[in-house]
Amino acid sequence: MPRNEKIGIIGSGLIGRSWAMLFASVEYEVCIYDLKPEQVTAALDDILHQLKSLEKSGMLRGTASAEEQHKCIRGVSSLEECITGAKHVQECVFESLELKKKVFHQLDKLAGPNTVLSSSTSCIVPSKFTEDLAHRENCIVAHPVNPPYYVPMVEVVPAPWTSKEVVARTTALMKEIGQSPVTFTRELQGFGLNRIQYAILNECNNLVQSGVLSAEDVDIIMKDGLGYRYAWMGALETAHLNAQGMDEYLSKYGPTMVSVSNTFLGIPAWTHEASGSLIEQMNQMVPEDQLEKRRQWRDTRLAALAKLKKDMKELEKSEK
Repeated sequence: MPRNEKIGIIGSGLIGRSWAMLFASVEYEVCIYDLKPEQVTAALDDILHQLKSLEKSGMLRGTASAEEQHKCIRGVSSLEECITGAKHVQECVFESLELKKKVFHQLDKLAGPNTVLSSSTSCIVPSKFTEDLAHRENCIVAHPVNPPYYVPMVEVVPAPWTSKEVVARTTALMKEIGQSPVTFTRELQGFGLNRIQYAILNECNNLVQSGVLSAEDVDIIMKDGLGYRYAWMGALETAHLNAQGMDEYLSKYGPTMVSVSNTFLGIPAWTHEASGSLIEQMNQMVPEDQLEKRRQWRDTRLAALAKLKKDMKELEKSEK
């Protein structure tokens, strides 16, 4: 049976479904609302399929069965029904500032005084769509990595007026559902993940467009090179371990880093015209009609990696 605490999910797409599964894994009562009721029905069917597949493979989160977790999730026909009595509302609509403003104005009118209103936005700072709300101190961003169920990092980003209590509650909730939150001291455009990701993508694009490497070669560098280390430690710890600490790393490699960085071509245009070679090569690597199949392939491997990392953490605890 679900606990007597409610979570509202606004939007029934891939992100909304993953959030619903995460909250259901610790048996919250989860309500999903979407403007198109048929999409909620499809989402509930897909969630059940995912939960059963995870259970079969031994990768289901939580202690309840797939059926029991699915019973914690239900679709609702109105925004009011979704929000009333909820301790936390997670918005998962399209990445549009105007749409975020509209949705948060609606949420603000319906939410209780203690309901946390959280956005899944990947880049839009919360001050842009919460400034004139009555409950703006309860508004925050909890930006997940896609797909959230399989990748645990969440960026918790407050607006200038978000209360410290809401920041603490949101961070604690993310930990409770098994995620790994990073809590920002202030909002910053693009947050952290996308700022780092965009820096990587900029140089990847430049390497391909300049003809130095193929798109396949660039991805090999990431998945069979940097990715192996980054699956277990961050870029900073990687550097720290590659010398006798960060101080020696800077002494040894700092000048080289600056020298190489000065040869970077800068930010590519990221247009269809300027990135033609990149687009063509990516369509050869993964044709558009194979994207969904490849996403499923990705999610299966991410789930397996998540299980391995969990097992390794438990082993580390036992060895202490």
